[in-house]
Amino acid sequence: MPDEPSAASAAILRHRPFQLYFLGRVFSNFSRQIVAVAVGWQVYALTSDPFALGMVGLLQFLPTLLLTFVSGHAADHFDRKRVVQLCQWAEALAAGFLAWGSIEQWLTVGHIYAASVVFGITASFERPAAAAMVPSVVPPGLLQQGTALSSGAMHFASIAGPALGGFLYAVSPGVPYVLTAAFWLLAGVLNGSIRLARQPRSVEVPSLGTIFAGARFVRSNPAVLGTISLDLFAVLLGGATALLPIFASDILHTGPWGLGLLRAGPSIGALGMTVYLARHPITRRVGIRMFQSVILFGVATVVFALSREVWLSVVALVVMGASDMISVVIRLSLVQLATPDEMRGRVSAVNFLFINASNQLGEFESGVTAAWFGTVAATVIGGVGTVAVALLWMRLFPALKNVERLE
Repeated sequence: MPDEPSAASAAILRHRPFQLYFLGRVFSNFSRQIVAVAVGWQVYALTSDPFALGMVGLLQFLPTLLLTFVSGHAADHFDRKRVVQLCQWAEALAAGFLAWGSIEQWLTVGHIYAASVVFGITASFERPAAAAMVPSVVPPGLLQQGTALSSGAMHFASIAGPALGGFLYAVSPGVPYVLTAAFWLLAGVLNGSIRLARQPRSVEVPSLGTIFAGARFVRSNPAVLGTISLDLFAVLLGGATALLPIFASDILHTGPWGLGLLRAGPSIGALGMTVYLARHPITRRVGIRMFQSVILFGVATVVFALSREVWLSVVALVVMGASDMISVVIRLSLVQLATPDEMRGRVSAVNFLFINASNQLGEFESGVTAAWFGTVAATVIGGVGTVAVALLWMRLFPALKNVERLE
C-alpha cells in the first residue's frame, strides 16, 4: 500500500492549478528578494546615508498600511488571479524602469523611491489575492500541504534570492532589474494560465461597510482573531533577527560570513519544515501544536540570546525558523478554513497588515529594548515574552487551543 503522505504530496504537485500557482509564487518571491538587495546597494551607493535606506522600507510599507482594506475588497470583488497577474506585470514595468535608468546611468534616488512606492502598492494588492487563491488551487483536503509549499516558496527565495541579487549587481547594477522584470512577466503569465472550476465573486456594491467587512469578521470570530493576534504579538516580541549584526560582531565575534550564516538559519529551518509538512501534515491536535510551536520559538530565542558559540546560535535560529513555519502553516490554514470564500481576500488583507506591522514594529521594539537593556537582555526578554503570550492566548482563546483537525 503506498504511503499516504507521499501520495498526497505527489497529488498536489501534479495538480495543474497548483503547479502554475506555485511556480508563479517562486518567480515573484525571487524577484522581490533580488530587487530588495539591488535597491539597497544602489541607494546606499548613491547617498552613503542609512536614513535613505530606511526610507525605502517606509515607502514600501505605507501603501500596505493605507490600502489594506481596499486591496482586500479588490481580491473579493474581482478575479483574484487577474489581480495577481496585473500586479506582477506592474512590478515588471517598475523593474524595467530601474533597469533602463541603471544601464543608461540617469537613475536617481528619487526614481528609486518612486519605484519603491509602486512595489509597495502592488504588494498590498498582490498578497491578499494570492493568499485567498490557495484553497482554490489545491486538491480537496490538501490545504495544509498547499499552505506549507506556498510558504516554502518564499523561504527558498529568501535564501537564494539575496545571494543571486548581490552577484548580479556586482556584474552590473542594471542586470538584477532585467532578470526580475523577466521573472515578474513570467509569473504573471503563469498566474493568468490557471484554470479554476469555480470562481465565486462578491456581488456587493463597494461601500465603507463592505470594504471594512474583513475587519468586522476578524473581530467577531474568536478563532480568527486569536490566530491573527497571536502572530502579531509573538512576532512583535520575538524579533531577534533584527539584532543579528550586533550578535555577529560584538557577541559571537565573527565576520560577514558569520552574519550571512546567521541570517540563513531561520530560512533553512523553515524550508526544511516545509518539506516535512508537505509529506507529513499535522493531522490531530493542531491547536495545541500551534501553541507548542510558538513556545518552542520563544525558548529557541532565549537559547540564541545566551549562546556564545556560532554553531549553537545557528542551530537555535534553525529551530526558530522550523517552529515558526509550523505555526505559520497552521495559522494560515485555520484562517482560510474559518473564512467564507467571498471574504477571504478582505480577511487575508487584514492578516497581512498584522504580519507586516508585527515585522516592522518587532524590529523597532528589538532596537528600543536593546538600547535600554542591552542586546542579550532584550532578546531574552523577547523570547520569554513570546512564551508568555502563547500561554496567555491559550487561556484567552480556549476554542483555538482545542482545535483538533484542519478540515
